[in-house]
Amino acid sequence: QVPLVESGGGSVQPGGSLRLSCSASGGTYRASCMAWFRQPPGKERERIADISGDGITSYTDSVKGRFTISRDNAKNTLSLEMNSLKPDDTAMYFCAASFFGSCTGSFYAWGQGTQVTVSS
Repeated sequence: QVPLVESGGGSVQPGGSLRLSCSASGGTYRASCMAWFRQPPGKERERIADISGDGITSYTDSVKGRFTISRDNAKNTLSLEMNSLKPDDTAMYFCAASFFGSCTGSFYAWGQGTQVTVSS
């Protein structure tokens, strides 16, 4: 059973919006740091947003002010609201969960990814 399942990806024009969701059906991550990563074609995977077990969020500079990460512990889901999308946001997007509540550790549970393509 896949621990995390992403959804909500798709194709959108520059300036558009998408909302990604991550269902943690394979486990309970309420106290864990959870994060969104992305991997553009031909590039390494990078962490773009995370939320700690107690709700503290952080973002990489390239998405700050445009993306919002949130979690619904009652539904065991993680979301990423993406606005003002740019072609450089084109990537496979993954959600991940950490062993710990703090976001300074490594991530052990991963989804299979959802593709986001931003193009006119």
